[in-house]
Amino acid sequence: MKKIITLTILLLLLVSYGNQYKVYALQKPPSVSADSAVVLDATTGEVLYSKNPDSAYPPASTTKIMTALLVFENTNLNSEVTVGKNPPNVDGTRVGLIEGEKLTVRDLLYGLLLASDNDCAEALAEYVGNGSMGKFVDMMNDRALELGANHTHFVNPSGLFNKDHKTSAKDLALIMEKLSANPEYSKIATTLSYTIKPTNKSKASRTVWNENRLVQKTSRYYYEGAIGGKTGYTIQSLHSYVASAVRGDHKLIVSLVHDKNKTFFPDSIALFNYGFNNFKLEKLYSKGDLVTTYKDEKLFVPLKAESDFYYTKPIDSTSNPKVVLKNTNLNLKSFNKGDFIENANVLLNGKNIGTIKLASGITHESKNLLSEKLDKTLNINITYSILGMAIIFIGGIIFLIKKRA
Repeated sequence: MKKIITLTILLLLLVSYGNQYKVYALQKPPSVSADSAVVLDATTGEVLYSKNPDSAYPPASTTKIMTALLVFENTNLNSEVTVGKNPPNVDGTRVGLIEGEKLTVRDLLYGLLLASDNDCAEALAEYVGNGSMGKFVDMMNDRALELGANHTHFVNPSGLFNKDHKTSAKDLALIMEKLSANPEYSKIATTLSYTIKPTNKSKASRTVWNENRLVQKTSRYYYEGAIGGKTGYTIQSLHSYVASAVRGDHKLIVSLVHDKNKTFFPDSIALFNYGFNNFKLEKLYSKGDLVTTYKDEKLFVPLKAESDFYYTKPIDSTSNPKVVLKNTNLNLKSFNKGDFIENANVLLNGKNIGTIKLASGITHESKNLLSEKLDKTLNINITYSILGMAIIFIGGIIFLIKKRA
């Protein structure tokens, strides 16, 4: 009996000891039916999961996140918009805008982002484009390129099908990454319903409802931490969906484009769980931290981080990033304390995961500059010496002339 008890205790101790050092392996990525899909870390920009990330397809109403981004960047939400003649006649979902009707930008944004109303998209586009739809579309494409969305081409602000209107899952994620950084967007995108009050043209109020089930607590697809999302569908474009969610300080973007199946809600949840459960966000340096020291001959320059630097790593990784300086000869440069020195590469397991801006912790004058200053000082001294001797010589001649006279 004592032997059995002893063996049982030993077994429990071994199990307990083993659990302390349990190794968590990466889970297998989920399978999704969308033709293009991405999980993007919103802080580092690293792609954690991808399926044909750069393949471009018609995105339907997920287009509206770019329309919203330009509205946030170029307007005041309290500004008044007068609806033109075109928005009330646009195809697709509409809130029922009337020509000449006056609403706020905020009212139209709620219609755009919650109910995906195309007349709201058209009205906002005309307002931001100063009455020109073509100008607004140009703004959409220019902004896409600025964000690195190189496989994107927009033709309209709503996402109505056009064979030339395309984007990829990665590009859509990059746009959402920028949009979701705006707190006002998350406030609107997580609102379950919004009522547009009576206007100069409409005596009735109009209520729009949020179509994103990830933010609806009563939905079976509710996802804690979801802070925004946009659905999209046309017969030709199929289904698309893009969303953002946070867990602690970690924010991820999920993007699904061109899906014949309407499974984007469960698929996005599976992708969010995969990202959050398998990767973690690490802060490598804070602004002002010493990153490394440049050493060459007798020159020692402390190099400090110009800003915070984060990176994403698998939860089971024990590797640490390495900062690699370029072959720069600082002896030949002059700089002040706090001046930018260079963008150094940050490597993790030999893979470049980003660059970090480095600033000098000291003031340094190059040898060439010191030589130039020395030469300049010497030249000035010689000039003054010659000038002094000339004055003495001329003074002596004048003295002799006066003496003879």
